[in-house]
Amino acid sequence: MAALIALSSLPAFKNEPYTDFSVPENRGAMEHALDTVRRQFGREYPLLIAGERMETGDTLISRNPSRPEEIVGIHHKANAGLARLAVEQAYKNFPAWRDTPAEDRLSMLLSAAALLRQRKLEFDAWLVFEAGKTWPEAEAETAEAIDFCEYYARQMLRFRETDAEVQMPGERDRIRYVPLGVGVVIPPWNFALAILAGMTTAALVTGNTVVLKPSSETPTIAAKFAELLLEAGFPPFSFSLLVGSGAEVGDVIVEHPKTRFVSFTGSRDVGLRINELAAKPRKGQLWIKRVIAEMGGKDAIIVDREADLDKAVAGVVQSAFGYQGQKCSACSRAIVDEAIYDDFLARLGERVREIKVGPADEPDSYMGPVISEKAKKNILDYIETGSEEGRVLCGADSAPTEGGYFIQPTVIADVERNACVFREEIFGPVLAVTKARDFDEALELANDSEYGLTGAVYTNNPEKVRKARDQFFVGNLYINRKCTGAMVGAHPFGGFNMSGTDSKAGGPDYLLQFLQAKSIAEKVD
Repeated sequence: MAALIALSSLPAFKNEPYTDFSVPENRGAMEHALDTVRRQFGREYPLLIAGERMETGDTLISRNPSRPEEIVGIHHKANAGLARLAVEQAYKNFPAWRDTPAEDRLSMLLSAAALLRQRKLEFDAWLVFEAGKTWPEAEAETAEAIDFCEYYARQMLRFRETDAEVQMPGERDRIRYVPLGVGVVIPPWNFALAILAGMTTAALVTGNTVVLKPSSETPTIAAKFAELLLEAGFPPFSFSLLVGSGAEVGDVIVEHPKTRFVSFTGSRDVGLRINELAAKPRKGQLWIKRVIAEMGGKDAIIVDREADLDKAVAGVVQSAFGYQGQKCSACSRAIVDEAIYDDFLARLGERVREIKVGPADEPDSYMGPVISEKAKKNILDYIETGSEEGRVLCGADSAPTEGGYFIQPTVIADVERNACVFREEIFGPVLAVTKARDFDEALELANDSEYGLTGAVYTNNPEKVRKARDQFFVGNLYINRKCTGAMVGAHPFGGFNMSGTDSKAGGPDYLLQFLQAKSIAEKVD
């Protein structure tokens, strides 16, 4: 086990700084990391169930979306029987992990953060190759994973046993926070390291055992993080890594009567299905399962007539086309005051046409590939529909790049509120632009969605800022800045409505979702 870190000298949390790739030494170090990781392509990865490595012979092949002929990793897949075994082993091992002192668990998490920091560029490289992230997007994600580890370790200090706020005469009244039990963690492919790390470590540091089922698009990154957890001192019995399809093993681990909670990030439809499956009690189940879900968005940026137009255009472009629009927080709707609408479109089109699309490992690519051939086809289908619902300002086709799953950044103007591209989550580099009569109608249009994750407003009018704070119904609202890039500790993340359970990842309340409070009153007279 890694040496335990002295908690008495633990400094206050601060966000991990980003590596500046314009510095020649940093650029060279990243190129070296890419070469190092590329030499590991094609390796086989076994399942990991409570410390036992298992090979099934039934494999999943992970490919580089920039160059699909490149095999990033070969992963043995679990079946239903192994899925049940993983939950049962987690249930068996829960008491030992629950009874491990919280100080030891959080010290292991700090060790994991230190290892991630040492291997930052290596994990950046895995994100580039398996998730199709450009250098800056990969760097931001690895930094966020470090932040989650550092932040949740410190937050765990708050949830040690404490005296109750009110002490009754003749009593000693205390509150103890108790871990829930077996947790199923199902992260997405679009933040294959950061969200996976945040969900997994939050469950582990609070004393729960974990069955981690990563996305089938990005299992190699999950396997690398599992290796890091073991090196950081987390005992093999505390978690399992279970690669497999949602249809074959996902339902099994969600429905298992020994599963206590499910932590999920992904699509609306899958999240609703998980919620439905978890709500039905199974034979032998003693609890109501808890579901922590973050399920996507159809996020809007309002550009008011009193905005700084250049800053608004820059924020919309960054929010819409960073990581190819494959973020639940991405701006997919720009709602623009009619007084500046034409000027905004002219400046927006000019900026978008300058975007360079290319392989994610090339440092000058602003946009890389979308995650898969299936995703590319789905996005192009939406673009075709959108071209009939509005006016294509730019894009609307595959990018002229050889090999991978590349799509041009696409802007569709003059979109009405009943249009498909206004209402449905596309999860790709497609921006719908809609005209509003005034700020009040812009707010109405922004709120006209079943989702409520992120949103932004660009205006220099303080009264309109106040109105947005009161009336823009989203979990994360940003004023005069982009609607992506939530920072751990500063912007607790989670949304309203069909965007999920508003879990507020990276915030002071997040760990409470993995704990239950036990009130203890003891007579002392």
